[in-house]
Amino acid sequence: MRKGYFDSNTYNTREKKTFSIKEKFLLNNRIYFIFKYASVVLRTRKEAIRKVYNTKAWTDSSFEILRFIEKTGGIFHITGMENITKSPGPVLFISNHMSTLETMILPSIIGPHKELTFVVKESLVKHPLFGAVMRSRNPIVVGRTDPRKDLEAVMNGGVELLHNGISIVIFPQSTRSVEFKPEEFNSLGVKLAKKAGVDVVPIALKTDFWGNGKLIKEAGPLDSHKPIHIKFGEPISITGNGKVDNQRIIDFIQSSLEEWK
Repeated sequence: MRKGYFDSNTYNTREKKTFSIKEKFLLNNRIYFIFKYASVVLRTRKEAIRKVYNTKAWTDSSFEILRFIEKTGGIFHITGMENITKSPGPVLFISNHMSTLETMILPSIIGPHKELTFVVKESLVKHPLFGAVMRSRNPIVVGRTDPRKDLEAVMNGGVELLHNGISIVIFPQSTRSVEFKPEEFNSLGVKLAKKAGVDVVPIALKTDFWGNGKLIKEAGPLDSHKPIHIKFGEPISITGNGKVDNQRIIDFIQSSLEEWK
């Protein structure tokens, strides 16, 4: 296991009651954050094109972004990190999807312990800025227009990756949404875990600190009044047709979101 960035199973950003002049300036400073975020994206894009953007580089750049978020007022509460490694082999991480933040931050939490990739939309791997980086991570690509093709891509590509020791993050919701709707949370992840014979680690998250932008989703407003919560649940071994286990994941996410209101 590689050394991670967190020295315990729980990580909480140190909250301050008073701020220096510099810290007040950075609080919710969207321009500062976008500038720093863009600098990381452009650097990593070059590294990906040069074929030198490996897992360590990915986790390092992810942690950089986490630190920039903290400087602009983001308060992280990350719990259950011991569950990442409770299952010795690769696992399927199944999570709700609220904003860009989780896509950028999860590699810094999971990456030091497990080789990792994501299930992503086709538009992301073709994106002029993010495409090279995402392609370098060998993701599973879905189009979101043909459910049958997406099922085939996830099931076939996912089983191969998992059997090669690579864990996968999947967001069963069709798109990012601040509101969690169980009826839109499909069972594709559970089906993949069942077929591949791996455990599922559920993730509940609340990341509306980083809003969606009107023109560019990734350049949305920041709100330091909204703490960031990321919680890893106990590994789940899929049994039967997976319906009960999928409901367990939904319940875990719903109860966590209710707790964080």
